[in-house]
Amino acid sequence: MTAFSTDAATGFPGVFHNAVHSPDDGGAVAASDLGALPEWDLSDLYDGPQSDAVKRDLTRAKADGEAFEKTRKGRLAGYLAPGGDVGQLVAAIREYEELQELLGRLMSYASLLYSGQTTDPARAKFYGDVQEKVTAASVHLLFFELELNRVEDAAIEAGFKDEGLAHYRPWIEDIRKEKPYQLEDDIERLFHEKSVTGAGAWNRLFDETMAGLSFQTASGELGLEATLNLLQDPDEEKRKDAAEALAQTFSENLRTFTLITNTLSKDKEISDRWRGFGDVADSRHLANRVEPEVVAALVDAVTGAYPKLSHRYYAMKARWLGMDKLAHWDRNAPLPNTDRRKVSWDEASKTVLDAYGGFSPKMAEIADTFFKRNWIDAPVRPGKAPGAFSHPTVPSAHPYVLLNYQGRTRDVMTLAHELGHGVHQVLAAPQGALMAPTPLTLAETASVFGEMLTFQAMLKTAGTPELRKIMLAQKVEDMINTVVRQIAFYVFERRLHEARREGELTSEEIGRIWLEVQGESLGPAVELKEGYETYWTYIPHFIHVPFYVYAYAFGDCLVNSLYAVYEEAETGFQEKYFDMLKAGGTKHHSELLAPFGLDASDPAFWQKGLGVISRMIDELEGME
Repeated sequence: MTAFSTDAATGFPGVFHNAVHSPDDGGAVAASDLGALPEWDLSDLYDGPQSDAVKRDLTRAKADGEAFEKTRKGRLAGYLAPGGDVGQLVAAIREYEELQELLGRLMSYASLLYSGQTTDPARAKFYGDVQEKVTAASVHLLFFELELNRVEDAAIEAGFKDEGLAHYRPWIEDIRKEKPYQLEDDIERLFHEKSVTGAGAWNRLFDETMAGLSFQTASGELGLEATLNLLQDPDEEKRKDAAEALAQTFSENLRTFTLITNTLSKDKEISDRWRGFGDVADSRHLANRVEPEVVAALVDAVTGAYPKLSHRYYAMKARWLGMDKLAHWDRNAPLPNTDRRKVSWDEASKTVLDAYGGFSPKMAEIADTFFKRNWIDAPVRPGKAPGAFSHPTVPSAHPYVLLNYQGRTRDVMTLAHELGHGVHQVLAAPQGALMAPTPLTLAETASVFGEMLTFQAMLKTAGTPELRKIMLAQKVEDMINTVVRQIAFYVFERRLHEARREGELTSEEIGRIWLEVQGESLGPAVELKEGYETYWTYIPHFIHVPFYVYAYAFGDCLVNSLYAVYEEAETGFQEKYFDMLKAGGTKHHSELLAPFGLDASDPAFWQKGLGVISRMIDELEGME
């Protein structure tokens, strides 16, 4: 399972963290200005795409998958029947876990290699070939969870008396939540095999189309990352020029993005209908292991807080910038007197590691491993996936972090964010391939907490009230983008998918939904100019993981409450925090938060998190 992250600067989520940076000339900052930027070493997975190890493991995956199906299919209930051998079921689960590890290693390597240069035909072919072969091999494993879910509850419960099976209890109970929505084996197999030419193909089309786009600006022809960077330029004309360039290119490709969106939305509706999901987001809630009513409470709390958060902040920012209203390209404009100094890679690394170390030397030690062992790919390169992510790969290896580092303060925060993911993934890895992955709602906890640690450490260094104001304003913008914007994106997705159930949507109809939702969330102080109706096109989460975006708001509000507990705690917080991360996917969010006295099912919980943002805005208003 890949951990995803979001951009604090724009609020645009993505499989690849779509971070916006602002070089002086609108292009990428030269690496030499930032010091030596690391590039990752993928040899801990495989030596190369043509290596004997890749060929051997692809062959082994197919053979072992076929053998596993032949040996285990149709026998699981018997292992738990009176007189059966529960040890055989434990052995089967371990075999299954080993096969998942093998397939995960292959796909992790192929996807990381592809991310490093998405426009390289050889890498794209390798990625596609591995994906097809892994899908074909995994077909032979499909029966296992389906058959295990058909075993009677009483037999499963009796089997847990065996210590070996009890170890896997969290995983077994987790997959049994899928039981009401699973289909017959042959239908599941058809869905699985066709995913390569169905949703998977449309996802790849989106990625490769987006990677190949160019934007004609006054600074020259730029890629997506560099053009987005200009939206934070201090020069209003540069921001406007970049915004219009984005709209122009998005408009020219609108038919393609509209077709992709309509197709994937219909594909999801078909799957949901067959499986028996009622609401458009129910399958995501199940995957996140979070109750729909908890998400509804979060959404209601955030949308109800729009006026005192985003509406209030943007009105204040317009006054700071001497404007009646902010155009949409002004929303992320730097404040007057913002420090434009580029932060070198060494300084960024030290800032984050020192902040982590101030919380826990152990946390800093784990994070430092990423630097020492080349687990980070930081430079901007043509064709490289935009933004940032931390990929957990498999428990027998280690995570890898991708960045597009350009020396902005927000790049430092992105580094802190992704290393938080990385630390979490390292700590959870001992749970094994089946139980290390964390539900997405909690996958953002360590990353946002790492950001908060780094921000608070940097805030302490603010030597003047003006600098403190700028740093607080940047943090408020980050939090609005992580909470308000992500919930607005979730509302947009809901309206889009609900409308799609009535028939195919035109580009204009999607644009109208987008403008309506964004207007509600941003408020009257932000004017959405012509062209902004196309900006829904490049948000990858709408394509790759529908309805994922609320996980960011969940994580940010959770961390706000968690950090308040940390500040008040005398001793023991760090130990409980590490226990939470080590749990991986073995515990429900209610179990993980209980030691901290937190309960996400309580509507007041969300108000606490939102209150942190509101109080920061209060402080900023007092500085006007």
